[in-house]
Amino acid sequence: MITDEVRAAPKALLHDHLDGGLRPATILELAEQIGYAGLPAADVDALDQWFRESADSGSLVRYLETFDHTLAVMQTEEGLRRIARECALDLAADGVVYAESRYAPEQHLENGLTLEQVVEAVNAGFREGEAEAAANGTPIRIVSLLTAMRHAAKSREIAELAVAYRDAGVAGFDIAGAEAGFPPTRHLDAFEYLRRENMRFTIHAGEAFGLPSIWEAIQWCGAARLGHGVRIVDDIESADGIDPNDAVVGENVTLGRLSSFVRDARVPLEMCPSSNIQTGAADSIADHPITLLKALRYRVTVNTDNRLMSGTSMSREMQLLVDEAGWSLSDLRWVTINAMKSAFIPFDERLAIIERIIKPGYAALGVPA
Repeated sequence: MITDEVRAAPKALLHDHLDGGLRPATILELAEQIGYAGLPAADVDALDQWFRESADSGSLVRYLETFDHTLAVMQTEEGLRRIARECALDLAADGVVYAESRYAPEQHLENGLTLEQVVEAVNAGFREGEAEAAANGTPIRIVSLLTAMRHAAKSREIAELAVAYRDAGVAGFDIAGAEAGFPPTRHLDAFEYLRRENMRFTIHAGEAFGLPSIWEAIQWCGAARLGHGVRIVDDIESADGIDPNDAVVGENVTLGRLSSFVRDARVPLEMCPSSNIQTGAADSIADHPITLLKALRYRVTVNTDNRLMSGTSMSREMQLLVDEAGWSLSDLRWVTINAMKSAFIPFDERLAIIERIIKPGYAALGVPA
C-alpha cells in the first residue's frame, strides 16, 4: 500500500526503458491498428498479468519475449509518439518531476522508419506529454537517452545520432543488452567520439556480469554513470550479520580498490530494486545492496527499469524500500537529490529542480533540509 507521503514526494528517474513501460491497453489498440496478431492475451487485465508473470518466471527467454511484443507495436511514428506521450503522463501522475527515458532507435526500423524519424517521433511525444502534464498540474521535465545494443554494430551511428539531437530533447547515450560476452570495450569508438563531442553517457554494467564490466565501463570507456551497478558489492567486505544501515567503512566494512574509486569519484549508480530481483541480481528488497550502499554514502539512485514488466512505479519502488528495508522519507529525499545531481541536463536546470521543486516538496512532507 503506497502511503500518501510517498505518493506525494517529488521523484527523479534516471533509468527507465521506453519499451518497458507501455500501457497494456495501448499495446492492444496499437496491435489492432497495425494488424499484429502475436499478442499472448486479448484483454487488458490478462495481458498485464502475462507481462508480469513472464518477467517473474525465472526464464530469460520468456522475459525477453515480453519485449518482442512491445517493440512490435513501436514501429510507426504514430505509435512511438503516442507511447512517448503516455510515458510522460504516467510518470508525471506518479510524482516524477524529472525523467530520462531510454530506448534503442535501431529497434524501431522494421516498417521502414529512419533513425531520425524514430527520434523525432519520440521527442514530439515527450513534448506533448510535458505540455499535457503541466496543464494537469503535474509538471515534468523528460528527456531521452539513445541506446545502442551491445551485441550489434551500430553504436557509433547511434552515438552520432545522439549528438545530432542533443539540443532537441536527447540528453545522453547508453548501451544495453546482454553483458556476458559483449563487453563495453567493443564500443570504444563510440565512447571516444562522445567524449570528443562533450556528450555524456551511461553504460549498463554490473548487473548480470560483475566487477569486470564495471571496471571497463568506468576506466576504459569513461562512463559518467553505471546502469544498475549492483555487483559493486562484490568488491566490498562486511562483517557477518551486520545491519546494512549500520555499515561504516573502517569499522565493519572494507572497500576494495574499484569500490573505493566508485565511491570516491561519486559515480552514480542507477539501481532498480524490483527489476534486479527479477533478473537474479538481488534476492529481495530487504537484502538488496542499495541499502548497504546508501549507508556507505555511494551515490545511489532509485529507478524503475521496466515499469510494465515489473508492475512497478517510482512510488512503488520507494514504498518497498520503506516497508522492507527500513528507509525513511529523508533517505528518499537524499536519493532523489542524488539523481538530480547526476542528471544529464545542464547544471542550472538541475539546480533549479532541486531548489524549487524537490527540496520544497519534501519540506512540505516534514522532511528537514
